[in-house]
Amino acid sequence: MSASGGYGPIKVAQGIVGYADLALGDRVEPVLEALIRAGGGRLKGVRYSVGYDADPTIGNSRPNSAPHIYARPEIRTGVACLAAHRLVLDAWCYHPQLADVIALARVVPQATIVMCHVGGVLGYGAYAGKKDEVHAAWRASMAELATCPNVSVKLGGMLNRGAALNFRELPAPPNSEAWAAAWRPYVETCIELFGADRCNFESNFPVDKMGTGYAVLWNAFKRITAGCSQSEKLALYSGTAKQLYHLG
Repeated sequence: MSASGGYGPIKVAQGIVGYADLALGDRVEPVLEALIRAGGGRLKGVRYSVGYDADPTIGNSRPNSAPHIYARPEIRTGVACLAAHRLVLDAWCYHPQLADVIALARVVPQATIVMCHVGGVLGYGAYAGKKDEVHAAWRASMAELATCPNVSVKLGGMLNRGAALNFRELPAPPNSEAWAAAWRPYVETCIELFGADRCNFESNFPVDKMGTGYAVLWNAFKRITAGCSQSEKLALYSGTAKQLYHLG
């Protein structure tokens, strides 16, 4: 309906990141081909989440979550199939698992990998009250990940998992200034390590709707990037995403 032009010049859903079971290995090929046909040219990637932590309060990404899923040969074969179709892997795991993403990026260097949610930094459960320790461990892993030229990072998704600001106990929703202060140590670190041309902002809506509004979220990002150059802002807010996902 958007492409018809009858609703103005805005192009809705220029790119779709779907799902395919990469555990199928090379048998995922017909699944990807079907998704490409169904997407009508809009399928740009697949998100494959492997978030796992031994702490049961964290909550895992999938019912069959287990350690080191990205290290499995069949998963790596599935990722290679994505790369053959110029499809992006949207990777999602928690920060203690980042070594698996690093290994995957090096074993399948032809794959384009986007690390979601600033690398899945955790701040609750077993990680509560350890903000500085967690940040140091996360930063070290992200620095190593940044040495993989085929990896970029999405900036967002920090509201719930990161628990950088305990908004549930506040009398009123935090404003953009409060969110910017909470998220700055993670966003600025990613931009420093990866460069603006390998970072792009994400809203993570509707999940982040639990603690903030859409305008407040983006205003927080604007506050964080106020000191960036115009070219950096162009990359962070549109250019990197256009390049990664082959958007028109």
